[in-house]
Amino acid sequence: MKTAINEIRGYSDKFKQNLLQYVLLLLSLDLFNQIIIIPLFRYVTTFVLQAGAIPFVSYQNVVTIITTNTLVFVTLIIELILLLIVIYAQFAFLLLSIKAIDNQDFHLGDIFKQTWQRIKKIRAGSVLLLTAYFLLIMPFADIVFRTPLLSKIQIPEFILDYMTRSPILLGILIAAYIIIFVMGIRLILTLPIMIFQEKKTWSAMKASWQATKNWNWWKILSRLLILAIISMIILAVFYIAIYLFQILWDLLPGKFSWFMAIVNLSLIQIGSELVMIWAMIIAFLILFAPLKLKYDKNSQKHFSAKTIVFTSILALLLTAGSVATNILYINGTNSKGPVTVSHRGVNDKNGVQNTIPALKKTAKLKPDYVEIDLHETKDKQFVVLHDESLEELTGVRKLPSQLTLKELTKLTAKENGHEAKIASFDQYLAAAQKLHQKLLIEIKTTPKDSKKILQRFNKKYGQTIIKNKYQVQSLDYRVIEGLHEINPKLFVLYIQPYNFTYPHSVADGYSMEYSTLNSDFIWQAHAEDHPVYAWTINDEKLMKQMCYDQVDGIITDRLSMAKKAIRDFQDNSNHANRILNYIMVLPTRSELEV
Repeated sequence: MKTAINEIRGYSDKFKQNLLQYVLLLLSLDLFNQIIIIPLFRYVTTFVLQAGAIPFVSYQNVVTIITTNTLVFVTLIIELILLLIVIYAQFAFLLLSIKAIDNQDFHLGDIFKQTWQRIKKIRAGSVLLLTAYFLLIMPFADIVFRTPLLSKIQIPEFILDYMTRSPILLGILIAAYIIIFVMGIRLILTLPIMIFQEKKTWSAMKASWQATKNWNWWKILSRLLILAIISMIILAVFYIAIYLFQILWDLLPGKFSWFMAIVNLSLIQIGSELVMIWAMIIAFLILFAPLKLKYDKNSQKHFSAKTIVFTSILALLLTAGSVATNILYINGTNSKGPVTVSHRGVNDKNGVQNTIPALKKTAKLKPDYVEIDLHETKDKQFVVLHDESLEELTGVRKLPSQLTLKELTKLTAKENGHEAKIASFDQYLAAAQKLHQKLLIEIKTTPKDSKKILQRFNKKYGQTIIKNKYQVQSLDYRVIEGLHEINPKLFVLYIQPYNFTYPHSVADGYSMEYSTLNSDFIWQAHAEDHPVYAWTINDEKLMKQMCYDQVDGIITDRLSMAKKAIRDFQDNSNHANRILNYIMVLPTRSELEV
């Protein structure tokens, strides 16, 4: 460990010698991604889908897109290939720049030429290998291969949650992670080898595999882990110091405390970005070591006037943008706060999901909405139930569509030490009205549903839903379109499990899985006057992050926690509290606020 720390200290000395150029390089590339590349690809994707009259892409319509909208499908594949090439090009530019800066011989024109030479060598067969490679190195993205583009690739949390419910699926998930981790660390040198030694993808993969054998992989991994630990310690000490100072400033009268809160928040953002840049550069230098790159020892360090001026302007713009958003945050930009939605009508496992006894307990906590799920029964009625199978809650190996409503309501559901009768929608609706509790009603669909399911639903419940200001949502876009056509007065949210394009549909709002939801999507939805709910959030830090991002609703299994998190986030009694809230949000946010 001592040797590893000494190596990191040596790399840090190199970093300090070239601090200005490293900061300029990383910030420029980061802003280029955030302002140009990411919005451009998202706008193109949205435009292509709109041109093909396709409001969304999901498992529900992917076959239809391939078979009936072939041109759209081909265009999206081409766009994906271009995105992979852009990611590769950015890594080539980044690695070549870091080596040139370390060699004190950085010339932007030369770097662009070398990057273009690498891009020209990409062949069709390399695209699939590059795709597999980028997926394998995802576990190391936050330490080494960090880029806003690569960070967009992630598995939604609801899939991981589903995989952990079964011992078999959990075992498969753990095995997959182990395999990906081992393959990722053994192939981690592939990209540097491709760029510096100009080898083809497959040859670079084999060279990386060879270079990391005989415990050489552990030497690389151990240094990366130590680097990550050092980074976390530095940030923790830095955050604690800023927070304690702000507590002292809050004791002083006048607006000095407010002014220092703006300064301290800006320092947190700038300091976090600098530590991130430091860690990333050191990580790349660690990866360069096994490659034994040649350096020109006679080169001289120099800074052009243009470099200094450009860096200064960039720093001023970032600082100005940061200060502007910090003023809004410290003053309280979301005084109203998001609405709270009890997921499946429970709070901290206080009953069986989607049942009336749980509703009565949860309603006492006064959530803004209670979210429930509906299935159509064999006799074309509606039952309050989430899963398509009855087995998990009742032990009966049947589907809701195979039993009548009378048969279903005789069944007893058991969960978390509680038991209750399955409720019809009429029974649940009557109980909610008696409790003056608003509902968020999710319509579940299956291939067994009748053709007139939406017409029947609207005819029986439409006016009641409108009168009580209930809301409806569905994962099936056909439900969104159907209800919008049948009864435009219904407020209908479209549930999206993945943030893929800008929001554009006939929906009145969106219910988005939180792990891919970002402020960009929320801003676009708000521009069209559409609310965004985040699901399913059961972590206080994430709840506060959603508050920071101006989400309109939080769907949660832990209603009490959500209410407390929102109150804490909105608490303006002292500025230190708001800084602490930001620090808790910051680990999930890697860019400066601009």
